[in-house]
Amino acid sequence: MRTASVGRHPPATKDHRRTDLRLQTEYFGPSDPPLERQEPGAKNQRRVAQDDPVLASCYFPPVLIVLAAVYGLATGSFLNVIIYRVPAGRSVVRPRSACPHCGSQITAMDNIPLLSWILLRGRCRRCHAPISIRYPVVELATAGLFAATTAILGVDPMLPAHLWFVALTFVLAIVDLDTKRLPNRILYPGTVVALVLLIGGTVFEGNWHDLGRGALGGLAYFTGLYALAVVARGGFGFGDVKLAFLLGLFVTRVSWGALGVAVVGAFFLGGMVGVALLATRRAGRKTAIPFGPAMVLAAWLAIAIGQRVVEWYLGF
Repeated sequence: MRTASVGRHPPATKDHRRTDLRLQTEYFGPSDPPLERQEPGAKNQRRVAQDDPVLASCYFPPVLIVLAAVYGLATGSFLNVIIYRVPAGRSVVRPRSACPHCGSQITAMDNIPLLSWILLRGRCRRCHAPISIRYPVVELATAGLFAATTAILGVDPMLPAHLWFVALTFVLAIVDLDTKRLPNRILYPGTVVALVLLIGGTVFEGNWHDLGRGALGGLAYFTGLYALAVVARGGFGFGDVKLAFLLGLFVTRVSWGALGVAVVGAFFLGGMVGVALLATRRAGRKTAIPFGPAMVLAAWLAIAIGQRVVEWYLGF
């Protein structure tokens, strides 16, 4: 008569394996993989976002992206006020918004982002004067930027800081296009709030190394552009130099390589615009061309895909 040895288990059969798989499925749920198939590196969304920010959007509920877009529409409406009033030296709080043609105050029902412009067919309710299409364009652009930022970052302690960064730099880029200057009334307080939000996010995230690298990157971008402005003797405005610190602060949190992409991209985009304006005779050699929008666009791209560009370049 045979007896089983102490401490030994009988060999696994197909029936045993089916039972184990069924038990694992009941425990984890039908959508979760069994223990033996789980990837050790796929712990959470943050790990995926670090490897590929674009793939992180697949793990984020679409309804929250839609909410971010709606919030962006409302934010874009206020950005329109800043863009119009700050360069003129006016308050962004009072008085209430009014039609620039007849002076009648805009009611709350006529001030709903995007929807009011569509319902009024782009005209004032009182005098029927046309309302610039730039207002809904700014609102839509802000909604798109907020949705994209939220899709890339997901539920992250740094999301408020990056939404603020996107809105702030978007305003600065448009004001620079309009007036060829970057107002300190926007840049200084905006940079302070950005720093506070970054520090607050770092407290929850605990990654102080990234914040320190970002601060060093901001100083490096600021110093480099300042030296270039001195050598070029007026080739760059000091507003661009101050903007460089803000951009470097956020871009270098990704990596030093991303900062390189931002700097090279800014000069590439700015050079392309300058060549196009010269070729079409819309600007001369001594015409001042805003450099801020190129810096902002390059920084956005560097944050989103800068590290992937660096890896592609090094492996080319």
